Amino acid sequence: MMRQRAPVTPPVVLTIAGSDSGGGAGIQADLKTIEAGGGFGTSAVTSVTAQNTRSVESTHVLPTAEIEAQCEAVRSDFDVAAVKTGMLATREVVELVTEQLAALDAPAVVDPVMVAASGARLLDESAQAAYEQLATEATLITPNADEATVLTGIEIESSADARRAGEQLVSEGVEAALIKGGHVPGEEVTDVLVTEAGVETITHPRVDTEATHGSGCMLSAAIATRLAHGDHLSEAVRAGIDLLGRAVRYGIDVGEGPGAVHHMVTARNRATREPTAERVRGVVRRFVDRDISVLVPEVGTNVVGATPHAETAAECAAVEGRISRTLDGVSPTGDVRFGASSQVARFLLGAREFDPDLQFAANYRFDDRIESALDSLEWPVGEYDRGGEPDSVKEWTTVQWAGEQAFSGATTPPVAVIDRGDHGKEPQLKLLAADADTLVERTTALLDAVA
Repeated sequence: MMRQRAPVTPPVVLTIAGSDSGGGAGIQADLKTIEAGGGFGTSAVTSVTAQNTRSVESTHVLPTAEIEAQCEAVRSDFDVAAVKTGMLATREVVELVTEQLAALDAPAVVDPVMVAASGARLLDESAQAAYEQLATEATLITPNADEATVLTGIEIESSADARRAGEQLVSEGVEAALIKGGHVPGEEVTDVLVTEAGVETITHPRVDTEATHGSGCMLSAAIATRLAHGDHLSEAVRAGIDLLGRAVRYGIDVGEGPGAVHHMVTARNRATREPTAERVRGVVRRFVDRDISVLVPEVGTNVVGATPHAETAAECAAVEGRISRTLDGVSPTGDVRFGASSQVARFLLGAREFDPDLQFAANYRFDDRIESALDSLEWPVGEYDRGGEPDSVKEWTTVQWAGEQAFSGATTPPVAVIDRGDHGKEPQLKLLAADADTLVERTTALLDAVA
């Protein structure tokens, strides 16, 4: 029997940008990001570049007639829900794209690509003035600090400077401006969104890496895709920034240069959810079969598995209700689900700040017998004392503080971390591992050493 077709209708996003033969930026980055965000990507290629993770070797700008033909082909057949622009290269191309945006009844994100991260110039100087008119057709313009300086004449050295630059662009007819803070030095990155309604600052930790190739392309494509889904501008911007932060942290190590951002990071992470949960279930079954009751603390034991690119406790699978002692061993009080653990999951996430390969953790009792067993195993062991926890440390920052105490200065990352407890808080031991089998092996070794 012939099967019935069951199509889906994702929102269509058009990217008008240059091609990156290295695959990390330009049209290639845009299409990956749009697909990962649940959109259907269409494109109009403005130029062809010969580039890789190290440099741009050459650039060939397509004739404007060819660029216009691509845009018209897309517009005549697709209901375009959003558009983004990238590398436009010349005044003639900028003017053509301005006309195309004016003809499209859809939100548009303009990424004013002027200079590559390698330092190569990607925009003809005569095209800069033409950008003023293009920007007025945009829903949002997303310059980095250097591009904002070119557009406004304001040197961007702080978030206050970024705000002034954004306000100037809005006063000149731009609907909204996101001044990106990635090029402004500091341990934190502050992006500034300026609209006629006001100013929003979005601050997040800087990732210690130079592998940011394609970051601007990805951000603008992600925002355009969220706008295509119907998000409010502020929501779309924040979602795009969150996505980019994860894509930079879990970047792709390819080529001989610094590498590229991970455009598909959220899609890849979602695909690992069920396998991660099943591995946690497997660990629990093995713990029940082995009877780990001698290791279970009064509050119970939990087993946590984080997806490879997890950033929140909601992306960590754990036992709902924990593993408890019974009359004849141990038993989980519920099934495995995501978000079931708070403390152990947050500790694992905190440990991943120092060792990103860690994906599994479990908490156990801690007493003199456990401490003696650890000494005999000769594992690298970390420790923190809640009695020394600063009063200002609360909730999420607690695990960051604990991780810093346990991992900072360690020659070898610890596989076991001692929490000596505090008033009303039971002492515990937490075991860490990069995979489920290793967590079971370490738990078994500890169990044997205690016995």
